[in-house]
Amino acid sequence: MAKGEGAESGSAAGLLPTSILQNGERPAQKEPKKKQQLSICNKLCYAVGGAPYQVTGCALGFFLQIYLLDVAQVYPFSASIILFVGRAWDAVTDPLVGFCISKSSWTRLGRLMPWIIFSTPLAIISYFLIWFVPDFPRGQALWYLFFYCLFETLVTCFHVPYSALTMFISTEQSERDSATAYRMTVEVLGTVLGTAIQGQIVGQADTPCLQDSNGSVVASEGANRTHHITTSLKKTQNAYLLAAGVIASIYVICAVILTLGVREQREPYETKQAEPMSFFSGLRLVMSHGPYVKLIAGFLFTSLAFMLVEGNFALFCTYTLGFRNEFQNLLLAIMLSATFTIPIWQWFLTRFGKKTAVYIGISSAVPFLILVALMESNLIVTYVVAVAAGISVAAAFLLPWSMLPDVIDDFHLKQPHSHGTEPIFFSFYVFFTKFASGVSLGISTLSLDFAGYKTRGCSQPARVKLTLKMLVTMAPIVLILLGLLLFKLYPIDEEKRRQNKKALQALRDEASSSGCSDTDSTELASIL
Repeated sequence: MAKGEGAESGSAAGLLPTSILQNGERPAQKEPKKKQQLSICNKLCYAVGGAPYQVTGCALGFFLQIYLLDVAQVYPFSASIILFVGRAWDAVTDPLVGFCISKSSWTRLGRLMPWIIFSTPLAIISYFLIWFVPDFPRGQALWYLFFYCLFETLVTCFHVPYSALTMFISTEQSERDSATAYRMTVEVLGTVLGTAIQGQIVGQADTPCLQDSNGSVVASEGANRTHHITTSLKKTQNAYLLAAGVIASIYVICAVILTLGVREQREPYETKQAEPMSFFSGLRLVMSHGPYVKLIAGFLFTSLAFMLVEGNFALFCTYTLGFRNEFQNLLLAIMLSATFTIPIWQWFLTRFGKKTAVYIGISSAVPFLILVALMESNLIVTYVVAVAAGISVAAAFLLPWSMLPDVIDDFHLKQPHSHGTEPIFFSFYVFFTKFASGVSLGISTLSLDFAGYKTRGCSQPARVKLTLKMLVTMAPIVLILLGLLLFKLYPIDEEKRRQNKKALQALRDEASSSGCSDTDSTELASIL
């Protein structure tokens, strides 16, 4: 495959006409430009910007449902509507925000930074109000639905431009890959931080529970304990507000560090282009770009696999393995393992290539999922599997964001006169990821319902335990294998990346060179 692609692409020098090379002799006599390198401080400041999305998303993902039911005391049907509509709206906002960003003009702060700066204050206010219990019980459902959807919109206004910022922090592929590795490390730490902060603060104010004569755990109720329950519930509400305040503070600090520590840079050849193309024209070009479609299809299946494991991990540990009190510790083991192995995967993909890293990194989860499916309940073995699973989770975190810039570079070479499409690439990738999350949630809920899941039960029927085991082991294995088969069709290997890098560098040098005419630049862009 690599030889065939190389024969079709050729070298960047071979694509340039003699007239351009001759006209460019004077600039060629100048000292070559130094590679644009990012300092460690720049990379850290960029990476810190990924924490707000992960910290808030993790807290909402793990705790919003139980908060609505047990603390805000919203009716279960209303709570399900809030969660479903909020998740659906979250997916829809990504392409909408991508459309708005594509219409944005460049400012002194850049084109993406203003979105990050101005969405932050409103986002933290709406996030805090999600965890506030209003005094009007009849309108509670509308309160939570409004502020949940508002926060998801505002955090999308932060995260989509932040994701697209990868293309504008450096023109060097190696520097973008390195910054992405820093970012993924911080984002995994963000998931750990969100779980730890929310869990530890809220865990100090648990509502007292009693075990009835049948052995099931129920909420403490009774006329003689009304005052005690009311006081305990108020403490729990205050604990959620305290956790929301801490997380909101982290959000603000990270946004400030990102804004002060990262400078958005414009491509040299983009400044010579005409007006940006319309959103729908850009979307049509993006979705017809073969490498992008194949990359999204592959990661859609693998993301769905890992989200099935994530969504059912707590129930699987509680009912199938019988480790009711070990869920948070096992989750912490997975996330810490992922955090420490992301730098290893960054070295691996630099040394052996990104497609090789995809095959080895994501497929490494399969043997351990098989082990979980076959083994009996054993806490030590479960911890070993959790640590090993974190290695594969790190690859799943890092690789999509590391490979998307390569696809965009390839697109720029094939469509040199189109620019401003970066937000479309990133927003629709996030859209499909969230779509996979919604599908996994629906599949899990329906499967458990058909199996006879008992709400609030201390134990579950054998069919439910078997269903959970299938959702956490066999279904993800099949999805991972399907995703890896699709990656075989992905055309951008290391040879192709090197050719694209040379061709893009020639385009940038030609655009920034004062010795070439506008006609030569247009001819060069058309040939590339």
